[in-house]
Amino acid sequence: MGINTERDIEANLQIGPTDAGMVRLYIEGNGIEIPMDFTPEEAIEIAEEITAAAHRAGGGKR
Repeated sequence: MGINTERDIEANLQIGPTDAGMVRLYIEGNGIEIPMDFTPEEAIEIAEEITAAAHRAGGGKR
């Protein structure tokens, strides 16, 4: 399975700060829970990567 492989799986994504000063991405679906904690700096990098991918996917449109 790769990034271009489509799957028919539903999941919920929550993003928010933790009490420990981290940024948590929390994925829940199909009987599984995945909490992923990142430093604020790492979270900003991830946000920049998501933004860049969205621009590439949309042909540079905003």
